[in-house]
Amino acid sequence: MSIADESETKIHYICQTYVEQKPGRDGQASLKIDKQFQYLTASEAQNRAEREAQHEGCAGADAYMVSEDPSSGEVGSPSFLVRLGKVPETDDF
Repeated sequence: MSIADESETKIHYICQTYVEQKPGRDGQASLKIDKQFQYLTASEAQNRAEREAQHEGCAGADAYMVSEDPSSGEVGSPSFLVRLGKVPETDDF
């Protein structure tokens, strides 16, 4: 890998699914990340989220993209492509 390759921002396209956890002492059910899939394109991540959201037991699914600075390893905030079903508030990311 050349130095130029290391300085280019990388884009990651993610599909992430959620399941509901049983209510705790406060009686509130919460969401837990179930699966994560990484894709090369936004449309692949979005299509997978749409399929996963239809599965029994899946509370919801997100498809989003994040940028990574390879030189520092820092990852930016997610930009959502689609949010389906029950998903966490964006403040939770």
